[in-house]
Parts: sequence; structure tokens; C-alpha cells
Amino acid sequence: MSVVRDYFEKTLPANIEADPDKAASIGAVYQFNITGEDAGTWAVDFTADENWVTVGPNADAQCTVIVSGTDFADMISGKLPGPQAFMMGKLKIEGDMGLAMKLGNVLG
Repeated sequence: MSVVRDYFEKTLPANIEADPDKAASIGAVYQFNITGEDAGTWAVDFTADENWVTVGPNADAQCTVIVSGTDFADMISGKLPGPQAFMMGKLKIEGDMGLAMKLGNVLG
């Protein structure tokens, strides 16, 4: 299993379940469009009570994150800080930029 797929299907749901109040404090829906290696689309719904992560797009997403699989893997491992990836053009944000800034608290 790829690092990215494993993160969205196992690690992130486990992190949210371990601290649901942190996730609930975000209270928004995100979409992650992963390109290149490990490509895929996942939606993360921090307004839900369960089934937070789903495969595929979500029409209710208020913030969409577009990043390559390699760069995303580096971000979740701590090798590439999100703000740095954004400044380098490796990370693109569509929608609410304020919500994008909240992601570091949950993804990190």
C-alpha cells in the first residue's frame, strides 16, 4: 500500500478517532487531490461524527488541497513544512485559505 493511501485510509481516521474534539474544532470539509505517484482524491469531513475520510471528490469541500503524492508524503513525514511547500508552488490551495492554515494542526 502506498504511503499516501495508507495515510488517508488508516492513519488519518485513527488520528481523528483518537482526538475527535480537535477534528470537530475545524468543522469543515476538505478535498485532497493527489497527483503523480500515488494519485487519488480523498475528502475529509471534519463536520461528521464518523466516516471522516472518503475516497473521491466531495461537492461540499470548502478547501481543496492539490499536491503531488511525493510532496504530500514528505509533508506528513515532517520533511516538508506545508507553508514551505506552498511558497515553493508544490502545494496549491483552492477555496478558503484560512481553513488550509488549520490543517497543520490535524495532519502533522
